[in-house]
Amino acid sequence: MEFPKSSTVAGSFQWVAETGSTNTDLIANAQELGDFSVLTADYQSAGRGRSGRSWQAPAGSSLFVSVLLKPANTSPQRFSWLPLLAGLAMSRTVNSFLTEQQATVKWPNDVLVGEKKISGILSELIPDLSGVVIGAGLNLQQTEAELPVPTATSLRLQGVSASRDDVLAAYLGELQRLYNAFDVAAGDANQSRLRFELLQNCSSVGRRVKVVLPGDKEVFGDSLGIDDTGRLILLPDESSQIMPVAAGDVVHLRHN
Repeated sequence: MEFPKSSTVAGSFQWVAETGSTNTDLIANAQELGDFSVLTADYQSAGRGRSGRSWQAPAGSSLFVSVLLKPANTSPQRFSWLPLLAGLAMSRTVNSFLTEQQATVKWPNDVLVGEKKISGILSELIPDLSGVVIGAGLNLQQTEAELPVPTATSLRLQGVSASRDDVLAAYLGELQRLYNAFDVAAGDANQSRLRFELLQNCSSVGRRVKVVLPGDKEVFGDSLGIDDTGRLILLPDESSQIMPVAAGDVVHLRHN
């Protein structure tokens, strides 16, 4: 399959019909590959999301893509912003094709249309800590019957008909713009305006949420914002102490 638009954006670009996981493949070859190397596949037999969840879809129905980021100016201590950056890039991409509902980021990096998930991001450090592989899955052509849960949606169900090359080129372009600004600012999310732009687009902020922490502990409270390191700022119920959340699954409850 040819990707004439997408291949011009990437540092290096490879398409495969099928693989186990595009993230795993890029990590295995990270030492030989340069910054912004891209691998996309029609089908993943061992695709996965955050917390080890499986991610599969009929061949050709979704966009599966992984991008190797090796920032020249950003220390590993600031790599935690990269998956949030990718979520914002995907949200902007989806919005560029929608005509009605708006796509938003659900912290840390799911993309929702309304309250239905259309995309997920998985980031993984490469072994020598010189960079991160950002994997993204976007539902393109699935019908309701093909989606795994009723809380998911696809571009097709949103009335969008677009080629994978058009969608991938748009995503890579958004990702590259945000990433370049972030790295020029040495990973400073305020100087690069990444934090401000994410706050403008994050539907998890300013509402009631349930956060499922590692170990399955549940915390209910009000989400107040995102701090300088990308953590969700939570005010738990029956507490006056702010709780920064570095990792966890957020469930949106009613709006305030």
